[in-house]
Amino acid sequence: MRLVDRVASRVLGLPPATSAYTVERGLRVPMRDGVQLVADRYSPDGPVRGTLLVRGPYGRGFPFSLFFATAFAARGYQVVFQSVRGTYGSGDEFQPMFREVDDGADTVAWLRAQPWYTGSFGTVGLSYLGFTQWALLADPPEDLAASVVLVGPHDFSRATWGTGAFTVNDFLGWSDLVAHQEDPGRLRGLLRQVTGPRRLGPALDALPLGDAGERLLAGRGRWYRDWVAHPDRSDPWWTPVQLDRALDRSGVPVLLIGGWQDLFLEQTLDQYLRLRDAGADVALTVGPWTHTETLSRGGGLITRESLDWLGEHLAGTGPRSRPARVHVHVTGAGEWRWMPDWPPATEQRTVFLAGGGRLSDTAPGEDAPPATFVADPAEPTPSVGGRLLDNRSGGYADDTALAGRDDVAAWFSEPLPADLEVLGRPVLELHHGSDVGHVDVAVRLSRVDRRGRSRNVSDGYLRLVPGDPGTDPAGGTLRLELDAVAHRFPAGSRLRLVVAGSSHPHWARNTGTGEPPETAVRTVRSTRTVSVAGGASRLLLPVSPAGRTPGPASRG
Repeated sequence: MRLVDRVASRVLGLPPATSAYTVERGLRVPMRDGVQLVADRYSPDGPVRGTLLVRGPYGRGFPFSLFFATAFAARGYQVVFQSVRGTYGSGDEFQPMFREVDDGADTVAWLRAQPWYTGSFGTVGLSYLGFTQWALLADPPEDLAASVVLVGPHDFSRATWGTGAFTVNDFLGWSDLVAHQEDPGRLRGLLRQVTGPRRLGPALDALPLGDAGERLLAGRGRWYRDWVAHPDRSDPWWTPVQLDRALDRSGVPVLLIGGWQDLFLEQTLDQYLRLRDAGADVALTVGPWTHTETLSRGGGLITRESLDWLGEHLAGTGPRSRPARVHVHVTGAGEWRWMPDWPPATEQRTVFLAGGGRLSDTAPGEDAPPATFVADPAEPTPSVGGRLLDNRSGGYADDTALAGRDDVAAWFSEPLPADLEVLGRPVLELHHGSDVGHVDVAVRLSRVDRRGRSRNVSDGYLRLVPGDPGTDPAGGTLRLELDAVAHRFPAGSRLRLVVAGSSHPHWARNTGTGEPPETAVRTVRSTRTVSVAGGASRLLLPVSPAGRTPGPASRG
């Protein structure tokens, strides 16, 4: 393991290790209900800079031990790495995220009673390991000095049902993975990962949603049926995993790490804005990666920034070397850039949807014809790349063929005369009509290069509900906020906008009947109309005033 540490540190470009360390395994941590959770403690042989608490469900071994235990232990931090309830030796049954507030508080109480405790602690971790940090920040302990949250949601109901449609690809796939992660045999586990897409496919395509998932999980992952059965985020059932209060009451310094193609991107950006507005010491880094690429592509930069943050706030070894609050990768330009805040100051550029599939800087006349298409839930428009959990099907992808489908409407701009940088959230005001009340709208903004190849930049998705203000399909103009981006469209490229009725299996299809998603089987086709006359539909882009936001670039 020491050799792995040295090689990994060199590959990641980390500062030199300062200490050897020892590992005490199998510590038993009692919870208030008598259940015991298992933890390992990494102890530096030399002076201890501070204590770190890491809590997660994926085991305490490689690769998580490398990024969240040994990398810090070798640089003077004592690390307590705990398996959450129901995983890897910890007692009780695993019920994702529902017990983390109480269990986190009980773990801190145990931590304080240990003779080796340093008097204050920090937290670090990604994804679920980030959610366990928000569980602590919901009622922050006085001795919590700093947190580093990587691609971690604070509201799991928003992750599953935030658009009104269930994110089936992500969370059926995750449930299948986690339900089998402790099965014996590494080869068997590797085989399950390799064959995952083939095994998941039939379940993702089948109806009803609840039964299809249960057949795949075969008696495991019982939480999945509960998620599917609770589409209403205001249902009190979701309260234990809705931790918005952590963003309003916490004064703990927090470093946030996100990815432009990460499934939790919108929550990471919301966390930054709300913590900033609450007066917290908060910083933000966003890279060009998907959720599962966060450590593989961003591991070195992220660990260096984490060490810097913890050195300032936990170890007290000096001021941060971070030159600005925000550090983002500008895709399309291929560069990292420091910014004083997010979103930066921009100007609004309006691009109109016009007749003939054109995107225009001027509004079309009142006689401009509408665009129409037919959406069939039985044969939904497929997902191509995007903010999916599985980086084999998600992320930036060639989506050229999407605009050629019969079940979409597409618009193209003329080649750009100069570089165009979009920094923030594009907004589509869409005058949309449907002959069926219960439908979804999927939107994609892409970049088309000089050779005609298209690549996704930003997505938006919304489930329309009759009688619901803002999403009523009879309401005329819809306002869809697309994913935030920092992207440069180079001169000579074109913008492409596609509107569809689904993006499956990223989101579970809308059957069109209004029946509960868990049990709906019958599907109804819908005819869609997008009106463009007189500028009825338009794309609003936050663009940098001179094609580029002021601020130093960095190599990252």
